[in-house]
Amino acid sequence: MEVAIVKYNAGNIYSVVNALKRLGITPTLTDDAELLAKADRVLFPGQGEASTAMAYLKDHQLDKVICNLKQPVLGICIGQQLMCQHSEEGNTDCLGIFPLKVKRFVPEHHCDKVPQMGWNSIHDLKTPLFTSVCEGDFIYNVHSFYVPHNSEFTIATCDYIRPYSAALNKDNFYATQFHPEKSGSVGEQILRNFLEL
Repeated sequence: MEVAIVKYNAGNIYSVVNALKRLGITPTLTDDAELLAKADRVLFPGQGEASTAMAYLKDHQLDKVICNLKQPVLGICIGQQLMCQHSEEGNTDCLGIFPLKVKRFVPEHHCDKVPQMGWNSIHDLKTPLFTSVCEGDFIYNVHSFYVPHNSEFTIATCDYIRPYSAALNKDNFYATQFHPEKSGSVGEQILRNFLEL
């Protein structure tokens, strides 16, 4: 199986490379449109800032490439946010795969810390991306922005300050706000499920 990871100016990509290697997959890290188009699976991970990431994608025409992919695609963390319509981070227009807006967490109580960092549980799991994953299983998060819950596209929910979309799906596009590559055996199962979609 050919697995490609979108190469752009985002951090934390190599933890995804290492997670796939633990599953027996050696992915190709690339910004080449032809290699991305012919891969069996494409991952779009990373940590970073929305406006600079989108500027890089547009400058390298990766925005059009990603939107036109036909195989299963998995966005992770900022990958999920960039797959949405618009982000409050830098007032950024994004890829628009999901017609949703990314919002900044606003603390409501003294104990609310932004960013959310650490382990949290996921609920209301849908689609084969979560085969063999249990309601309430724990996943790892690092983020200050979130996608509100949406009845059409949300396939997993997490609760931090408010319920939000821990994962999204539309056609061949999947996305997780959390980091499956840092989520232990649960995250490994989710990555395995993605490869088997």
